[in-house]
Amino acid sequence: MAHIPLQGTRPSAIAGAWYPGSAPALRKTVQDFLSNVPGAPLGRPLGLIAPHAGYMYSGQVAAHAYAQIVGQSYDTVILFSPIHRGYLALGGAVLAGVTAYSTPLGAVALNQEMVDRLDDRVRLSVIKRDDEHSLEIQLPFLQETLGAFDIVPIMMADQSLEFCQELGRAAATTARESGRRVLFVASTDLSHFYTYDQARKLDQSGLDYVNAYDLVGLGRALQSGKTEACGGGQVMAALAAGKELGATNARILHYANSGDVTGDKSRVVGYAAGVIL
Repeated sequence: MAHIPLQGTRPSAIAGAWYPGSAPALRKTVQDFLSNVPGAPLGRPLGLIAPHAGYMYSGQVAAHAYAQIVGQSYDTVILFSPIHRGYLALGGAVLAGVTAYSTPLGAVALNQEMVDRLDDRVRLSVIKRDDEHSLEIQLPFLQETLGAFDIVPIMMADQSLEFCQELGRAAATTARESGRRVLFVASTDLSHFYTYDQARKLDQSGLDYVNAYDLVGLGRALQSGKTEACGGGQVMAALAAGKELGATNARILHYANSGDVTGDKSRVVGYAAGVIL
């Protein structure tokens, strides 16, 4: 097993902009979102689907996913995020070679052994650091709901169905062999810049495949343009990982778009929260 060199802590790239920059304000924001989620958790999730816009836009939707793990305990979170700028040419899966990610709520360490084992199965391209918001935006919710845990933070440059299935299965096998309690998190937004009604129709088409636990159908719908998602591959990877570990149910818990927040329904971005059980 090769050893991926990890060095240094990645500072927050979005604190004070995408979410509050101080620990008290960030903690209160997350807790307020969670307190507004009705109902009880559905069970012990293997995975979550959560949006990655700024908290003012998608934080309340994300809370519907993270409310499912309140009171639960996990040792490691494997995060699947897209790449919004740079490093796409590397292809496959990308890892920032740092020892930890920092937010105002503290540092979250990488799990070196699981990183190395995943690299043995799906070669990871290692970069010095990243500014990827879609990965970091999940961390404060995890810190508030779980407390102590470590992470395997994977940014996906390849969104093809075949690679997503391969990565998901590899992550599941790595999780199983570790003997740790592992949660998978898929970071995704949905369609961008359609009218409110157009977005709802386009987004629902993809969400129907998630509710049916049909990752192949989702992949084909994304490829054909029947639906859109900035992170569709991440959802497919999480569904594949869950299936490998025995999950049989995926459910969309809440949907909204930016028009529901800002009132501007001319050009919206879609958000959904989901759970894999």
